[in-house]
Amino acid sequence: MTNPTVVFPEARAVELQDRDRPTPGGDEVLIETDTTVVSTGTELTVLSGEYPDHSVWDTYGEYPFVAGYTNVGTVVEAGDGAHLEPGTRVASWTPHAAYVTASADDCVPVPDDVSDAEAALFVIAQIVMNGIRRGRVTWGETAVVYGAGILGQFATRLCQLAGAETVIGVDLAQNRLDFLPDDPAVVAVDPDDEIPAKVVQTVSNGRFADVCFEVTGNPDAIPEEFEVLRDQGRLVLLSSPHGETTLDFHDSVNAPSTEIIGAHQLSHPSTATVADPWTKRRHAELYFSYLRQGRLAVADLFTHAVDPADAPDLYRDLLDDRTQAMAVRIEW
Repeated sequence: MTNPTVVFPEARAVELQDRDRPTPGGDEVLIETDTTVVSTGTELTVLSGEYPDHSVWDTYGEYPFVAGYTNVGTVVEAGDGAHLEPGTRVASWTPHAAYVTASADDCVPVPDDVSDAEAALFVIAQIVMNGIRRGRVTWGETAVVYGAGILGQFATRLCQLAGAETVIGVDLAQNRLDFLPDDPAVVAVDPDDEIPAKVVQTVSNGRFADVCFEVTGNPDAIPEEFEVLRDQGRLVLLSSPHGETTLDFHDSVNAPSTEIIGAHQLSHPSTATVADPWTKRRHAELYFSYLRQGRLAVADLFTHAVDPADAPDLYRDLLDDRTQAMAVRIEW
């Protein structure tokens, strides 16, 4: 194949199609892909045919859909105006394909001592770092993370790095809770076994949580999440919970003066300013720095790694049951 590419031709269908190898424009680079990470949230929602038609991206999710947006690879050709040299390893928001093009300005060089697999989780890090920053997590606080999938795993770890004294991870799947850090400052809660609000009350000495991160993507879970917060606490919507949520705004928001914070990755500033320097590039660089310092460990979060030829079967398995998956990558 010239350029094998993962494509969803229609709902619930996955193909590895041979497409033309792209040619970089003047400010672009051609990247030979090393590894890509599968989004078990957005990509599977598109594959299922349930992606909302009122999306802020308008045509995003339409078929045929070229899947993927998390790529680590090596520059093999550069346009005349591109500032990256061939041989540079880079992370980019590009698809599952053997060859992709990207603006050189949008690529983040990967340090030599960071592995392809670790580097490929840079998008997850960017998304969660933006959420932690918007949630204003600070030292000494108690944080609750609802949902212990890959975003929740990063949220737990990054809350600790931001200074949270205790982080409570909540999930119905025990195998996901098992991935939480083995740390006395991290508490795992299965809502089928314990009432999260009571656990939070106990571990916080009756103060409840300062901040709660919604990472389940389930709109029905949101009302319960307000119960773990102290008065004037903060609820951060780090997931994309499509659908309606029924909420008593007086009891959950107005009376306790709860702050609701949206935290989509699109809220990253496009350009660094003195007031807000934390662009996606800056967060990716910070993520790589934490890996190099040994302050963040993510390699053990991978549960699946497959060849491109096996990608269609992988997606079908994930569509049937993604609860057994954490981080998932395709090795090119």
